Amino acid sequence: MINQAADKVLVSIIIPYYNCQYVGRAVASAQRQTYPNIEIIVVDDGSTLYMEQLAPYMKGIRYIRKSNGGTASALNEGIRQARGNYFVWLSSDDELQPAKVRAQLAFMQRRGYMISFTNFNKIDSQGRLIAASLNKKYTDQLTFYRDLKEFCPVNGSTVMAHMSVMRNIGAFNEKLQNTQDYEMWMRIALHYEFGFLDVPLTHYRVHEKMGSKLRSDVSSVEIAALQEIYRPKIAEHIRKLEAASR
Repeated sequence: MINQAADKVLVSIIIPYYNCQYVGRAVASAQRQTYPNIEIIVVDDGSTLYMEQLAPYMKGIRYIRKSNGGTASALNEGIRQARGNYFVWLSSDDELQPAKVRAQLAFMQRRGYMISFTNFNKIDSQGRLIAASLNKKYTDQLTFYRDLKEFCPVNGSTVMAHMSVMRNIGAFNEKLQNTQDYEMWMRIALHYEFGFLDVPLTHYRVHEKMGSKLRSDVSSVEIAALQEIYRPKIAEHIRKLEAASR
């Protein structure tokens, strides 16, 4: 792990955005971070709607506009242009707690993780709390890998990773519409240990226009294809962990 003095590490918060009415709230939550050394990169993936939501925040962000290519392509563009030592993904309909960056960075540096995720709360379209601390609590790596083999246990808006991880592993798969996150986490998990911080540092918004609802049939097809590729690899990794723990 690369250790640097507190508050000296630059963290890049990347917000991929396409026609999302909540993007202003996402940016505002990033700007409220108690950790001072951040850059906020909004990657506009060819939006035609809700761009006025960004107007109050333009001075405090790096705004990148590109032709429409999907969430994975927007994330990849943000990572290419990021200057930070760490990567944080914030979906444009989600929000970060003010202590998110500070707490998660401290956790990773203290424990030596190169990538981590946290617990999260669920909110509705108006920002009202629906449920708190929804993520399963992971206290050991074996449980995490067994779950990863069956489903995606990582909420993308809770992830923080050292930028070297993202650049060593390679880009998000732009052929995937809904599951570019799941594919990336499985790819990373074969090389790096995921840390889990059991503190809800992200508000995950549930609403009628969220992509996972609108394209659930696509998700099912993509998940099946990904699991065919990665289940044997994850299973082999589990066997190695089990052997090492004996």
